[in-house]
Amino acid sequence: MILRIFGKNRSNKQIVQRQYGVITATARQPCFFTDYGVPDTVMGRFEMLSVVMILFLGRTSKSSESGKQMAQEVVDAFFMDIDYSIRELGVGDNSVPKRMKKLAGMFYGRLERYMRCLQDRDLEQLAIALAHNIHSDDGETTEMAELARWMLENADHLEQTDEIVVETGMVSFLVPESMETGRV
Repeated sequence: MILRIFGKNRSNKQIVQRQYGVITATARQPCFFTDYGVPDTVMGRFEMLSVVMILFLGRTSKSSESGKQMAQEVVDAFFMDIDYSIRELGVGDNSVPKRMKKLAGMFYGRLERYMRCLQDRDLEQLAIALAHNIHSDDGETTEMAELARWMLENADHLEQTDEIVVETGMVSFLVPESMETGRV
């Protein structure tokens, strides 16, 4: 017990860093921006990172307490990364909290809508939601149909992921076929 208390933060930090690294590597795959209709912009990258985080959170919502705790730490790392990125873009310190609040609201709105579509297995509504969020208008839903299919395939894949994989920060994602490797 004492070893768990003293070793917890260090091992959790490594697990969280490893898992967040996989999430960001997946979200940054060029094919999302070249083949799947996601604009290669700051907001397009936020959208893809949100998509992968939502898939991860969908799986961890069914996890044990340690899996859920690790997931919360990954979410914290996600928002710290966003905060850092905003500051790197030159946004003043006084404006960062307002922007963070707005981005957090956007993320949690997407989480709710995308998860509902994934649970209902409603690819059409998921594509509509993706088009609306990624293109900020009534974007072409057929362009987002492939991304919606990819999300559903990953949700199914993650559903089969063993709990020990979640707890150790080793969750992987299926990658689009246009990529060379099978998993990230």
